Amino acid sequence: MLGKTAGGLFWMFRYLERSENTARLIDAGFRIALTRPDGADDEWASVLQTAGVADLYRSRHDELDAARVIDFLLRDTSNPSSVMSAIAAARQNARLVRTAITREVWEAVNDTYMILKQALARPVAPRNLPGSLAMIRQQSALVRGALHGTMLRNDVFDFCRIGTYLERADNTARILDVKYYVLLPSISQIGSSLDNVQWETILRSVAGQRAYRWISGGESSPIGIADFLLFDGRMPRSLRFSVGKIATNLSYLEREYDHRHHCHDLVEALSGRLNQTTIEHVFEEGLHEFIVDFLADLGQLGAQIDRDYRFQG
Repeated sequence: MLGKTAGGLFWMFRYLERSENTARLIDAGFRIALTRPDGADDEWASVLQTAGVADLYRSRHDELDAARVIDFLLRDTSNPSSVMSAIAAARQNARLVRTAITREVWEAVNDTYMILKQALARPVAPRNLPGSLAMIRQQSALVRGALHGTMLRNDVFDFCRIGTYLERADNTARILDVKYYVLLPSISQIGSSLDNVQWETILRSVAGQRAYRWISGGESSPIGIADFLLFDGRMPRSLRFSVGKIATNLSYLEREYDHRHHCHDLVEALSGRLNQTTIEHVFEEGLHEFIVDFLADLGQLGAQIDRDYRFQG
């Protein structure tokens, strides 16, 4: 496969995953702002920081206003992480790799772009926001369904999944870092009574609230939620699950091309660290420090995959 084709597949699904993640962040911020109006500005600042666009927002807006933040994250094409920007970039990459994907996948991506372009042509009113965000998540699920239902399990599929899980791991780590430190500024507070609605926000951001209730028996704790999002291999948005999937799909590429690259060594090392580390060790060393190191390793892995498979052609 040409490197540019591999890169197009990789980034198409990174951008699709990013659009859904951004929608989930907005949903979580909107819900928590409704329940805690006094702290609404802090929550929206947290959402911008998690999305990695706080500085970009401040360069364009003087005030932190909920309506502006939502519009910036949903529709503003000057924001490369907005839902509309991510979907447009995904569609552009899909056009570049049109001959490598099935008609169903292309139509799902193209339909998603057209539907969202119409739905987000104007600012979304607060009363319509939950429905709009649900539609974004549903369209993302339709693309994934087309991928899983129609694509050969070959190198094309592998690059799509690697892009998806790199983006997903990055998002989960950032959510946990920003949200957790907003809510739990001191390790001495571990185990203290905290607002359950706030913890629900963290889980809602990664679609994990119901799954966590099932495995925890309904009991919420800071260390339990951190362990769930970092190390629970059953949770499809946890760091361990996401990195495990990247490792698996890279191993398929190694077998298919009969060639091992440096990225294979990097992902094995990262997966090994996640499998050997416990939540107790993380808290001893510092959660923030652990996540900063993880994000650096993940960024290095993504850049190495780019080099090894020659995404730039």
